[in-house]
Amino acid sequence: MSWWGKLFGGTVGFMLGGPLGALIGAALGHNLDAKVEQIGGGEGLLGGQQRTQMAFFTATFSVMGHLAKADGRVSEDEIRLAQSVMDQMQLNPTLEKLAKKLYREGKQPGFALDEVLDQFKRECRHRHALMRMFLEILIQAAYADGAMHPDERKTLIYICERLGFSQRQFEHLDAMIRAAREQYAGGVAGKKTLDLARAYEILDISETASDAEVKKAYRRLMNQHHPDKLVAKGLPEEMMKLAEQKTHDIRQAYERIKAERGFK
Repeated sequence: MSWWGKLFGGTVGFMLGGPLGALIGAALGHNLDAKVEQIGGGEGLLGGQQRTQMAFFTATFSVMGHLAKADGRVSEDEIRLAQSVMDQMQLNPTLEKLAKKLYREGKQPGFALDEVLDQFKRECRHRHALMRMFLEILIQAAYADGAMHPDERKTLIYICERLGFSQRQFEHLDAMIRAAREQYAGGVAGKKTLDLARAYEILDISETASDAEVKKAYRRLMNQHHPDKLVAKGLPEEMMKLAEQKTHDIRQAYERIKAERGFK
């Protein structure tokens, strides 16, 4: 049974405990603290992978809601972005309702960001690729209304550092996501060929990189975003579509550079 199947099936002992468990309880409208057995180290009725999937889902939508409030208001575009993520995941009605409630929980004034991020990091078992995917979803969300607000940027840098990523790593992720986003926006959307400068940004390399370095960057990014590998590490299966889009962008960028340089 999937993590959400156990969640809505009423399995006693499924809960994560801690701030993520509290968010699930609040979203479901239950005071679970007194009656839910907390499980440690991925043991118990909820398996290690399912536990991580639940943590990823809970953290993603609640922190997304918190980020949307960073600039003082939640725009219609930000709400639509959250909805588009849910649509890409093809959530069933019950799970979509939960995602929306978690998003609203994240907007509350007392949202415990530090505690949520700390538990999320533990539940991910410090898996870099999994946390990176989480950050990419949040950075993409920050661009929902067309531009990243300075307060959103400040919050994202803080989130990155709390999870063990440097500001330099944030800048790289930001450049990659912005390049992919701009490719499908405005006047660029009509182009049949990916802009070369953006292709280099998506692969996170300079235009002076050697062919070997281009190939190495491509293999590294494809490995980091491989949907099946991410799911095995704890990405909710419902989020595979998001990972597939990332690999599509990376492959397009690589093919554009390869065509320009003429190597195989």
